[in-house]
Amino acid sequence: MTLRATVAELVREFRASGRIVIVGASLAGLRAAETLRKEGFTGSLTIIGDEPCEPYDRPPLSKQVLKGWVPADHTKLPRMRDVDADWRLGVAATGLDRGTKQVRMADGQQVPYDRLLIATGTRARQWPNPDEAALDGVHTIRSRDDAAQLQKALAEPPSRVLVIGAGFIGSEVASVCRELDIPVTVVERGSAPLVGALGGVIGEIAARMQRDHGVDLRCGLGVSSLEGDPGGHVRRAHLSDGTAVDADVVVASLGSIRNVEWLEGSGLAAGFWGVGCDAGGRAFDINGVVTDSVFVAGDVARAPHVLYEYQFLAMEHWDNAVFGAEVAAHNMVNLEPHYRPHLLLPGFWSGQFGVNIKSVGVPPFGDEIVFTQGSVAERRFAAAYGRRGRTVAAVTFDHGKWLEYYGKLIERSGPFPPPPPGWDQPPDMKPMPAKFPERGAPGAVPDVVLTGHDPSERTAEFRARRH
Repeated sequence: MTLRATVAELVREFRASGRIVIVGASLAGLRAAETLRKEGFTGSLTIIGDEPCEPYDRPPLSKQVLKGWVPADHTKLPRMRDVDADWRLGVAATGLDRGTKQVRMADGQQVPYDRLLIATGTRARQWPNPDEAALDGVHTIRSRDDAAQLQKALAEPPSRVLVIGAGFIGSEVASVCRELDIPVTVVERGSAPLVGALGGVIGEIAARMQRDHGVDLRCGLGVSSLEGDPGGHVRRAHLSDGTAVDADVVVASLGSIRNVEWLEGSGLAAGFWGVGCDAGGRAFDINGVVTDSVFVAGDVARAPHVLYEYQFLAMEHWDNAVFGAEVAAHNMVNLEPHYRPHLLLPGFWSGQFGVNIKSVGVPPFGDEIVFTQGSVAERRFAAAYGRRGRTVAAVTFDHGKWLEYYGKLIERSGPFPPPPPGWDQPPDMKPMPAKFPERGAPGAVPDVVLTGHDPSERTAEFRARRH
């Protein structure tokens, strides 16, 4: 038998009788499972999730669910095909032994695997003071239960809601409050809403939009402490400028934390920034060596992107979870030269204050911005981001029909400023600084860290392997 025939036989055997474990009963986990079955994998498939429910859709949680349009438990993701999996729900993974190829579970069980997919995603960052976080009326929003509890609180309704943090989730919560005619105060440490994701130029537009809709927006401030009443319900927040805000519902929208703690000691390149992997979803170990049996997909994955100088990006977007999972699943049941790369152009959308905001590319990678279409005054426009004479991203407010044009321009490294499509051109098309915060400043995108390990640890492990 030739080497090629032998390899083909090994692939067929693995597809028929191999053991694959997916840690993360998430959007990425479900789509990966479906793809594995579509690719002809008929072996053992186990899906582990720390929540007791099957995978559900998260975008509606901060929109339709909070408005009361859709019950939180009606957000279950549709099945594209039967996955015939052993679902281990409500029990978290607590460790990974790559030597014996086993996942340790919180209930003491160990689940063996031949190939593993990490799709554990992120969780909401909690209010840092545990006693204050435990007050009734203090919420975060990430899970289905989070959304259900906050929706119930908004339906009462509260006298005032305080939102801490004006990123996309915080801004969407504020928008829902105004739609429900609930007074809302937003406190943001950065100079404007959305400043970390879209820069100060767009942030100033978002700030005007919030204030025009009656939001009490306070930027450049932090919340020093939360105060409760004798019954243990939050009633007041003290701000860093010495003022106070009375509120009986507080939403801490402080960003997300990647779920990687269970990988401590596994030898994988995992840290607060995610799990490092190649463009095909294969995880790196702590020395930067690609693994053959561990793959990563979804919010927790950080991979190099060819369009962004091969910088490692972690993209917390719906499409990234779906397409990244499909690529990783394909590669799990194939070998070279049949591997596929995950080269998705990042994109997101957000609905807030009656405006549909969409973006393509990586805006924080740019340092300039130019308005190319529409009217800023009417909050109906398109703008492009540039870096070193190349278009790297675009954002639209109620102008999403042109986003595909900008996406294609980014993919072929088109020039900046870009040639504007159509007619609807603003009178001033002069590029200007995009005004992203400096690294480490309030609202800034976190620094990229290569590993979270001590170099001496890597050296010791390397020496141990040699001997």
